[in-house]
Amino acid sequence: MFPGVCVTRGGFAHRCSKLRAFPGTVRAPSPLQVNPLWVSAYSSAGSQHNEKYCLDIVRTRDYDGFLCSLLLPSAARRASLALRAFNVEIAQVKDLVTQKSTGLMRMQFWRMAVEDVFRDKPPEQPVGAELWLAVKKHNLTKRWLLRIISEREKDLEDKTYRNLQELETYSENTCSALLYLILESLGVRDVHADHAASHIGKAQGVVTCLRATPYYSQWRKVYLPMELCMLHGASQEDFMRGSREQSVKDVVYDIASQAHVHLQHARSFARNVPTAAFPAFLQTVVLEDYLQRVRKVDFDVFHPTLQKRNPLLPIQLYLRSWKAVY
Repeated sequence: MFPGVCVTRGGFAHRCSKLRAFPGTVRAPSPLQVNPLWVSAYSSAGSQHNEKYCLDIVRTRDYDGFLCSLLLPSAARRASLALRAFNVEIAQVKDLVTQKSTGLMRMQFWRMAVEDVFRDKPPEQPVGAELWLAVKKHNLTKRWLLRIISEREKDLEDKTYRNLQELETYSENTCSALLYLILESLGVRDVHADHAASHIGKAQGVVTCLRATPYYSQWRKVYLPMELCMLHGASQEDFMRGSREQSVKDVVYDIASQAHVHLQHARSFARNVPTAAFPAFLQTVVLEDYLQRVRKVDFDVFHPTLQKRNPLLPIQLYLRSWKAVY
């Protein structure tokens, strides 16, 4: 469908460095001492409110992630929703604030909340409290949570990506980091699963950049890699006015091609990935759906059909989950 493009492997090597020996194993998190406060938190009315809060915010702001979380094993579902709610809270800071200083303050709030979580001090905030429960139950890695915050904080600069590599680095440090955490909630710590998560996360970040283009163009903002725009002679003004010229489509084609290459690469070694990791990669269904639809409209990123939700997506996700493939 798309031509081959050179794939970079950004932060994957750094991720692998944290893995234990014997990379082909799936291990449960190290046993933790049971804290009475932890046990009561799960059964309290306040905890039920926190869980519902996370579910509602993910369903509203990350519907695709919400559907994927529902198909996870029950033991990991609540943690996944907490992680995705945390990601939503961090991601929406950029769109909610008008001054960078305010955004930095919110990022610092979340950085302190994560530190409190790992000091065994549950934050008095629904997402933070649920995150604390997830960390306690699944022994999640603090580094990935802080990396998401740091990368989103850099994004407050509101700068256009210079090239595809910058976009992929951003995707690795946000989307891939989230997948690493979801893998941990599934009890999977495996080098091949992490390698797949790295590429799938990059594909997700690239596709998200394309999907958000019509929205940001209304605010006269363009985040597509400048290098590709210059290569095809497409200006930022072309995207701001929703141009459907061939130069604009060529930029979209190249970006979509790179996302497709990452998906293909992640699937090329699926036989080495533990089956227990597959539920974390259901996002590939969403990405594949968008790439197929943008191809059908000849890479016109502003086509009205791309702004509509695919009503068959829940069924497609369920079937992929039932087949245990990604």
